[in-house]
Amino acid sequence: MARQKRQVFNDINITPLTDIFLVLLIIMMVIAPLLDQQGLSLIVPEHVEQKDIQEHKTVNVVIDNEDKFFINDEEVSADKLEETIKKLAVENPEGVVIETSEETTNGAMVKVMDSARNVGVTSISVAEI
Repeated sequence: MARQKRQVFNDINITPLTDIFLVLLIIMMVIAPLLDQQGLSLIVPEHVEQKDIQEHKTVNVVIDNEDKFFINDEEVSADKLEETIKKLAVENPEGVVIETSEETTNGAMVKVMDSARNVGVTSISVAEI
């Protein structure tokens, strides 16, 4: 019996690849309009009257670059800090806000936090000046 020679295909059949790309193109064309519809539709009022603006009743403690404590623009020594926060916490029950700079040490900030917790303050916030 004579053997038949098989032809070797040197070309790549790109028809299946083209079909896949066309299907992906159709999917993207269907999905693209849906992506633009996402979002919130907000109606912003043009004019808002401010009736009662409530001031937050917090004790503001400022710690400067030299780790000095200031409450109501008056310098307070570290040993009187807890006593001063206790007096002001009665009038300002919403908590303590500690305002620090980048140069303030962690020890000074922890000192204020500990003093506030020792007098019963549960809400303590830290803000950077």
